[in-house]
Formats: sequence, C-alpha cells, structure tokens
Amino acid sequence: MRTVKVNLDRKCSSSYDIYIGKDIMDRMTLLIAKNHKAGRYVVITDHVVSQLYGKKFITALKDIGLHVSLIEFPAGESSKNINTVMDITGKLIETGADRETCLIALGGGVVGDMAGFVASVFMRSVPYIQVPTTLVAQVDSSIGGKTGVDLAYGKNLIGTFYQPGAVFANVSFLETLPEKEFNNGLAEMIKYGIIDDEKMFRTLEDNMDTIKSRDSKMLLNLIESCCRIKKSVVEIDEKEQGLRRILNFGHTLGHALEALSQYTITHGEGVSIGMVGAARIAERMGYLKSSETARIENLICHAGLPVKIPKSLDTEKIIAHLKMDKKRKGDVIHFVMLKKIGMPFINGNIEQKLIAAVIEEMKK
Repeated sequence: MRTVKVNLDRKCSSSYDIYIGKDIMDRMTLLIAKNHKAGRYVVITDHVVSQLYGKKFITALKDIGLHVSLIEFPAGESSKNINTVMDITGKLIETGADRETCLIALGGGVVGDMAGFVASVFMRSVPYIQVPTTLVAQVDSSIGGKTGVDLAYGKNLIGTFYQPGAVFANVSFLETLPEKEFNNGLAEMIKYGIIDDEKMFRTLEDNMDTIKSRDSKMLLNLIESCCRIKKSVVEIDEKEQGLRRILNFGHTLGHALEALSQYTITHGEGVSIGMVGAARIAERMGYLKSSETARIENLICHAGLPVKIPKSLDTEKIIAHLKMDKKRKGDVIHFVMLKKIGMPFINGNIEQKLIAAVIEEMKK
C-alpha cells in the first residue's frame, strides 16, 4: 500500500494521508480503528455503491468491534442538493450521531461532496474519512477538502473547504465501475497531465488502451501521480486563492454544460469538452500551438470522451451559465489557459464574442 501525505502548513490537525493500493479493505478498516477513534461511525453512500460494497464494508468494520451504521441516498448528481443534505442530517440524528461520531464517505464524487459538506456543518463539524470508489474521486474529488451542493443556478454554489481525516483509494473498487464512469475519471487524469506533467501526458498517449483495460499496476502509478500533483497544489493554496485554480482547467465551460444539460452530460464529459474549448481559445489568442491543441483533442477522443458541444445547447445560455461561475470576479469570466502542455495560467480578459465563436465552432 502506497502513502501520500498532504501537509497543510501550520495545520497539523488538518494534514492527512492518502492510502493507495489494491485489495486493501482489511488494512483500511484497521487503520480507521487505530488512527480515527470515534464513539460511532456512520457510512454515507448511494444506493448503487451500497448494493456493491455497503454490506461488506459495514461487516468489516463491525468485525473489528466498531459501532457502525449506514445511510444511503439515491445515486446521481440530481441528489446533490440541499434536500438530500437535510435528509442525511435527519437520519444522523435518528441514529444517535453526536460530536463524537465519524462519517465515512463510501462512493464517488457526489457521495464525497455530500458527506464532506454534512460533516462540515453537522453539530458544527464532525470528522470524516473519504473512501472513494470511482476513478474521478480517487484521482481528484476526494482530495483537497472541497465540498459542495448544487443549486438550480449551477454546480457547487453552496459548499465549504473541510479536509478529510484520511483518504483510502482501493483500486479494486474500479473493477465494477461502468465504462462511462471510468472514462469520467480518465478526463481528470488527462487534466493533470495537461496542467502539470507533460511526461504523464505522454504516458497516457502511449498507454491508453492498457489503461482502459484497467491494468492495476498502470492505474496504481497514475492514481498516485495525480494524487501527488493535487496534494502539492493544495499544500500551497488550500482555499483556492491563487495556484489551486489551475485544477479547474476545463471545468469552467464543463460545469456550465453539465448544468445546462440537466446533468445528462456527465462531469467527465463536461470537463473533456471544456478542456478542448479552453485549448481552442488559447490557440485563437496566440498562446497555444495548434499541434498542442490537436494532441489534447486526440487523447480525449482516444479515451472515449466527447470533444464537441451538443447542437441542442444554446450558446447564449451557455455564456449566461459561465457568468454564474463561482470563480468569476464581477462580470469577468476566468479561464484556465495554456501556453503549452504542462504550463497553465489564469486569464480573465477573454472577450465574450471569442468564447461564443469557439462554442459555435465546437458544435459543428
């Protein structure tokens, strides 16, 4: 089992370990019991993950003498709302949860966001642990302490920064992941290669078929690489005041497309299209070579992810959603741009007519 330490400056109590391995259920439960003592544990998951792993995980925790219960909610982005938060909170009270309770998020990005948000506000905060079961969550969303709830106006408009006590990435969970969900995680992997590590980007280019076959050794190496990139950024900028914003490459346009499509476009699909859009904007502004844009688009296609915007989505409505992005300043839309693969920067000086032109181009 590999370990990556997230060291948050002057906040020893907020620092934590990311554990990465295959078939680590037994070691995971022992580490939870040893390092995260609590009066009771409540596993929060969705109904799909609950059927696959809920009973097995609960049994493993009970077998080592822990007092544990489970709360589940309907799977999917549509559950990521304030009503589900209230429902989970009510069930916590019914189970007898108090300030000595530790929550465990067992699931993908939605579960992690919801459990983390509830942990940050329930009884004015209780500890929680991330046990990500999807590739998106293992390489990205379980790390860094971002929590969020969607509103009708857009994604994650209510949320907190609240760090987990630990993250356990068990590659074995990925064996049951549907192909579409696995591809969503590949989008985040590609993002990390684009913004930080051209060598990793080449590894993805050269080995995509092996990765898509879910080769465990390849996945362990790539997941660890992504975790190390993200932890390095989070250590410098925990609250997204500067550098951490580069992690949003592809997300500005991607989130708008997700919300406008009522989440029929998945997170990974939105980010993939958003990365292509950001690359094309950077190319049109003279920052990025066309050959680099082509490499990005070709890799995204090879991963089985989309590079075009559905014609049914209205360009003006997409731009209106961009203006509601929580990272904007006033009416200025900030995009993470590229000078080359591995060299990102933030640009808030992009004309709306250029954004609109690229959106229209990507519908063809």
